Amino acid sequence: MVTLHDKDSGVFIGEISDQQLQQLMDALEEESSIDKDYFVNRAELAFLEDQGLDRALIGLLRTALGDREEMEIVWGTS
Repeated sequence: MVTLHDKDSGVFIGEISDQQLQQLMDALEEESSIDKDYFVNRAELAFLEDQGLDRALIGLLRTALGDREEMEIVWGTS
């Protein structure tokens, strides 16, 4: 399993599958080949949803975003 955390606060967001992580990696911009963090905002999540990314993954990220406009997430393996 892959764990997601809020990069700024370190708060645990949830666990996702390797397949869900691959969807994020394919859809979001990476700064380098070892990049383990992603910037997300409301517009990005709507775009990812329109592109057919896993609904549970989008829901998890929307919940983590809460009432904020944007956040950075970081992933790791457990």
